[in-house]
Amino acid sequence: MTAPRKLRLGGLAALVGLTLIATGCGSDDSSVSAAAETSPAKTTGTEKGRVAVSYEGGIAVLDATSLEIVEQFETEEFTRLNAAGDGKHVFVTTSKGFQLLDTVTPALTGLTSEATTAGHVVRHAGNTVLFDDGTGKTSILKTDELAAATDALPEAQTYTAEKPHHGVSIVLEDGTLVTTVGDETTRTGAVALEADGENWKELATSAECPGIHGEGTAADEAVIFGCENGALLFQDGKFEKFTAPDEFGRMGNAFVSETSPVVVGDYKDDPDAEGYLLNSVALIDTEKRDYKVVELPENVQYTFRDVARGPGDLAYILSTDGSIHVLDPETGKIEKEFPVVDAWEGPVEWQDAHPAIIANGDVAYVTEPAKKTVHAVDLNTGETTASVTLEGTPNEIAATLGAH
Repeated sequence: MTAPRKLRLGGLAALVGLTLIATGCGSDDSSVSAAAETSPAKTTGTEKGRVAVSYEGGIAVLDATSLEIVEQFETEEFTRLNAAGDGKHVFVTTSKGFQLLDTVTPALTGLTSEATTAGHVVRHAGNTVLFDDGTGKTSILKTDELAAATDALPEAQTYTAEKPHHGVSIVLEDGTLVTTVGDETTRTGAVALEADGENWKELATSAECPGIHGEGTAADEAVIFGCENGALLFQDGKFEKFTAPDEFGRMGNAFVSETSPVVVGDYKDDPDAEGYLLNSVALIDTEKRDYKVVELPENVQYTFRDVARGPGDLAYILSTDGSIHVLDPETGKIEKEFPVVDAWEGPVEWQDAHPAIIANGDVAYVTEPAKKTVHAVDLNTGETTASVTLEGTPNEIAATLGAH
């Protein structure tokens, strides 16, 4: 096990001498649509790319550069959005399962991967992996086949966990399936499997990750899962536990770059704390096997929707003070600040609309529910390059991230 560390960051001026540039799963059981993919999108059918934004009863498809509304679709009252990884599609999680939204045509297609409780979508190594919380079923789709889907979804390779639970799965480059273990009330760890004909053979397992949640893949296929007392790493065929410096030190979401060994995790050290605002991050160096917690300046508070990885493998934290704070994961220091939206308060329930950020290449897309607005921000300069006002209040957001 690694030796945990906990650091305190003071005010921004005390941290660095740089001039500032002016201009969920939020609940314990939510899934994440803004998890980190930082390479520029390799779009299919439109070089500009597209952005999908959900609001109550609908979804708007936006041009990724101008943010012009391309099309709008009616849907269920609350939906979640996940990039499919093919530069074209977004999966919309509905009561029927994972429904495919074609952002290029555009069309909310009738193609749905049925699920009783549609949860996490993971994009990695040419696969798009869906997890059904209600059955524990993992469905593995080839991303290039998904891009070409018209009349039917591609045939999926499947694995079903022993018991249904709120989980997540990833398939590595060598075909290894790494998936969570749990039941309807408890989640304990993860297991690594390899296909053996129509069956699966166990390669490694760990029960050292209570409350396992979220997934992220850093450089050299270092797969990280969050635990209630740290994090769990799977790499080179084996599991390794990172222990948090606090008795309760929950990491629910991993924000990663596949070109950086350092994982940024949201961090909560008080199980009884009300609301969903956080003021610390976990920094996990998967290469040096180092785990530490950094407390952010008092004015930097965020939720599970407010962290993205972008240029330079930096972390971009959208705070309640209305600014994007640029964190260097290597040092744990905040280097820049980009004012973007008005100050805001944390949500009462994790599903409630509140500002969110996702990144695609050098551009971040930021929602401002109080003004029913979405902004595009250049992460190199902090400049807001485009904005659009929607008919509904923006909630979930996803970009057509390219496959890799």
